[in-house]
Amino acid sequence: MADDQQEIHFVDYTSELQLPAVIQLIENDLSEPYSIYTYRYFIHNWPKLCFLAMDADRCVGVIICKLDQHKNRNRGYIAMLAVAKEYRKRAIGTTLVQKAIRAMKEQDADEVVLETEYTNQGALALYQRLGFIKDKRLHRYYLNGVDAFRLKLFCKTMVKD
Repeated sequence: MADDQQEIHFVDYTSELQLPAVIQLIENDLSEPYSIYTYRYFIHNWPKLCFLAMDADRCVGVIICKLDQHKNRNRGYIAMLAVAKEYRKRAIGTTLVQKAIRAMKEQDADEVVLETEYTNQGALALYQRLGFIKDKRLHRYYLNGVDAFRLKLFCKTMVKD
């Protein structure tokens, strides 16, 4: 079998024409329903923090993030990460997260946070491999009643004043 990663290429989000494929992938993969306004909020305000994994012309992975102020710190936030089921275990999710973290660091992020279902062992393992730590458990966080873990990655050494 050929190198699986070789067929996949990673691109920046550049056009509203990519949005239907992004929405379809996320709706198939994530438990939370999002409105078109949620997608547009992230993508239009932080287009340089949205990346796609493509197999030819098919979107097979996506990460959508933002970066803003939180308690006087530049906080990156991974809002959505999805990889098509048949493309998992090929480091696509890892590569998307690494690209997003790199982009947020280039924009001076102090930390990156996200939430994931506390039962999602695959996601927890992926993020912990990349240096994220469990920050807190959020009870009944999702609409389906499932708890979440907030995960955090520190990008800079914290200095107390």
